[in-house]
Amino acid sequence: MLITKQRVQTNNLSKSQPTAVAVALGDGIGPEIMEATLNILESAGANIEPEYIELGKQVYLSGHSSGIEEDTWEVIKRNKVILKAPITTPQGRSYKSLNVTLRKSLGLFANIRPVCSLDPFVPTNHSKIDVVIIRENEEDLYAGIEHQQTQDVVQCLKLITRPGCEKIIRYAFQFAQAYGRKKVTCMVKDNIMKLTDGLFHRVFKEVASEYPEIENEVQIIDIGAARLAAHPERYDVVVTSNLYGDIISDIVAEVAGSVGLAGSANIGKEIAMFEAIHGSAPDIAGQNIANPSGLINAAIMMLAHIGQIDVADAIKNAWLATIEDGIHTADIFKDGWSKKKVSTKEFTNAIIERLGRKPKRLKASQLSAGSGIIEVQDYKRPIEKKTLVVVDIFIDWQGSDPKDMGDQLSNFSGEKMKLKMITNRGVKVYPTGQDYTFCTDHWRCRFVASEAKTNVSPPKYKAITFERLLSLLSELNQAGFDIIKTENLYEFNGRRGFSLGQGE
Repeated sequence: MLITKQRVQTNNLSKSQPTAVAVALGDGIGPEIMEATLNILESAGANIEPEYIELGKQVYLSGHSSGIEEDTWEVIKRNKVILKAPITTPQGRSYKSLNVTLRKSLGLFANIRPVCSLDPFVPTNHSKIDVVIIRENEEDLYAGIEHQQTQDVVQCLKLITRPGCEKIIRYAFQFAQAYGRKKVTCMVKDNIMKLTDGLFHRVFKEVASEYPEIENEVQIIDIGAARLAAHPERYDVVVTSNLYGDIISDIVAEVAGSVGLAGSANIGKEIAMFEAIHGSAPDIAGQNIANPSGLINAAIMMLAHIGQIDVADAIKNAWLATIEDGIHTADIFKDGWSKKKVSTKEFTNAIIERLGRKPKRLKASQLSAGSGIIEVQDYKRPIEKKTLVVVDIFIDWQGSDPKDMGDQLSNFSGEKMKLKMITNRGVKVYPTGQDYTFCTDHWRCRFVASEAKTNVSPPKYKAITFERLLSLLSELNQAGFDIIKTENLYEFNGRRGFSLGQGE
């Protein structure tokens, strides 16, 4: 089973010494499915030592807006492995997602979600699903940087970085190489987001060239998600950014039979966290009907990560044998397919009873068949010349005619700066535009140096000094314009580092 280089060093400890694991019982059905999972681990002989931590709803409500106390961070740093049941984030604007906080704060850059069909024992229209979704875990829209800028407009920043792209894409190819998988598919939307998703696409092609033995392809996320739902058997490893990965991993898990069956790993350079992909399901909490399979499969991935591969295989095969025998919890029970509807505890006991068995029809687990170590490389930043050439000034303006605003702003064009265009929601409305374009109170006013030649292709921009920018902002403010944001736009080694307005 594939593990990170750092875990190999930890696994060289004596076999008799248990691996310390930070265990979070979670909220909703969390305590029930964690109890089930730990009972199975103990029965299978997993050599772990749980150290319990409290995360989630009660911590939020006790006054910690992050959902985690400072002392808990120290436990996590010491153990370096987390097994976490689902948690609940209370509703309210002041509460941030703890899952996102954990992943980003601990550098858990790679989210691994393997999905296999269990046909015919768990009904699905696709009997040959065996796909791994590898999702970037730290950036994209999940950076959670949002602002209300005007009465009408809120903004969310999409952050994509070259180091983030390189780490997750290289991880995907190393994963495929170690497991003998044949193809890696990248899903992006760079026909629209040419810089952010364009960077992900560009880095994918660069890294793919280093692995000529592995087939690679790039798909636009919308058609890619549709094809993944319709023909999941055509996919092997899929790598993508944070939001897309969250969506398509749920799609493929549901297509395979149930989101409730899938576990996931969150891998960083030093710390790893393992969890089910489903939520805390408070509506069924305490009823002894929850399916613990997602957390069980997460724990199996955890055991493989810490080097206890034989135990991981034993649990996986016992779980497969239980599913194969038609012993099903209510969420996957179906007349004509299942043989017995069982509670959480009954399902747990059925798995324990089958330890040492292998499935007869489903493919038995052989995690030890994989080989290889993923080594997360440090990013080496190249040196580029960065030149400020354009400034977008965002203004809250209640008027409706772009020409009125444009004519007013043009009065500020002079020897230092000049207005190039105005857009509204990204669409150019000045100096030319369409009468049909709906305008709200959020206007992007693009200024360039007065020496710039923007009527040629490509435009010839000139450097803008910070003093020029400050002078322009001061003049606009004195004239009564409500400036809500400025965005400095640059050329990098002469390459334009910003998008054009629609219609520009």
